[in-house]
This record gives sequence, structure tokens and C-alpha cells, in this order.
Amino acid sequence: MARLTLEAVFKPGGLLDSHLPDYEFRPSQLEMASAVLRAIEDRTHLLVEAGTGTGKTLAYLVPGLVSGKRVLVSTATKNLQDQV
Repeated sequence: MARLTLEAVFKPGGLLDSHLPDYEFRPSQLEMASAVLRAIEDRTHLLVEAGTGTGKTLAYLVPGLVSGKRVLVSTATKNLQDQV
């Protein structure tokens, strides 16, 4: 079975675009997701700073799913945890 790629998820006409009516491709979101996936695969730490509207939540959740590995997501507040 072919492995799902980040590009297939994030690109225009991709998985998110075809399932989320308001989805908009953001190159910075794909760039962040790629860095997150590399960190997961290399078992390294990663610190990312990204502005409002980048799509940070999907940029760190999707690589976790694509990797097929167990990941831990920690949030600063209960409110943000509930949103995620």
C-alpha cells in the first residue's frame, strides 16, 4: 500500500482541500509539516515559530498521522487542548 504523503494531504486539490470547504493551501503550513515529519522520523526535537493563520494545528497533527508513529501533543492551556 502506498504511503500517504504530506503533499497529497496539503496541496491544492489534495485530501484537505477536497474535504474541508474553507481549506486554503498555505506553503508555510506544508513547510512546517515537513519539518515536523522530519523531526518525528529522525527522533529529534523541533522548535517552530509560526504566525496566526499558518495552520499550525494541522501542520503538527497531520505529520503524526502520516508517520504512523505514536506522538504526544502538549498544549499550554486547557482551552487550546479542547480546541485541538
